[in-house]
Amino acid sequence: MDDQELTRRAFAAKQGDTEAAAAFVRGTQRQVWQLLRHLTDEGSAEDLTQECYLRAFRSLSSYRGRAPARTWLLSIARKVAADHLRRRKRRPQRADHPDWQRAAELAQPRTPTLLDGYALRSALAGLGPQRREAFVLTQVLGLSYAETAQVTGCRTGTVRSRVARAREDLAAQLREHDEPERTAGE
Repeated sequence: MDDQELTRRAFAAKQGDTEAAAAFVRGTQRQVWQLLRHLTDEGSAEDLTQECYLRAFRSLSSYRGRAPARTWLLSIARKVAADHLRRRKRRPQRADHPDWQRAAELAQPRTPTLLDGYALRSALAGLGPQRREAFVLTQVLGLSYAETAQVTGCRTGTVRSRVARAREDLAAQLREHDEPERTAGE
């Protein structure tokens, strides 16, 4: 569903059209979930997606259409992720495992391998939050630099810079990963 149609659905939902509200969610849910998964973690993404839509529908009455509805919604998702990370940082985490020391050891960062299919995901996790956010919005979700600038509240040039630096960081991580394999094979 394109941005114009999503925006029309958002305005119809604002007027109480439940079909339009459901279509708006169906048309945006995958991108919201992907953004939240990359900004937080896969285990929290589902709940945070629901939180995003709760906030969006609560504030739908104030939506004026200055930006496409998708951009408006993704900026809400970004704030939901930031709030989640702040809460998580403030609160001590309880260990859900009887052997919490072993679980902590297994959770330590590791060098990604291409064989396990998680190399990019691991590399993305190694990026700083601003670079990861800009990269995911433009390269994974397919937003333009201008749309990403609206979502993140910064200038388009800043988005371009963050994406370029994220690419450099990712390439460097993949090169580092490749070097031990080449050395072992020689």
